[in-house]
Amino acid sequence: MSMALATTLLLWLAFGLAVGASHFALLRWNAALYLSGASLARALAVQLLRLTATTALLAFAAWHGALALFAAAVGVFLARMLVMRAVTVVP
Repeated sequence: MSMALATTLLLWLAFGLAVGASHFALLRWNAALYLSGASLARALAVQLLRLTATTALLAFAAWHGALALFAAAVGVFLARMLVMRAVTVVP
């Protein structure tokens, strides 16, 4: 693997981590909005924004090729693991 390819994949991985971290942070906020019962319209708007942004950013990665999409998707998966570990409550 060339150095340029490795650098590119690491950048897409970092991109995926950023997208995933924001996606799952917004998911936590979104769940809190649903549970509070304050405004259903606001909760639905946040959910639509979260899903649309994640889809658009992963589509952008796919537009750059299969390896870019794979690296970004791995980043999203790693971000999910990190966010879940950070918010898990241990009894």
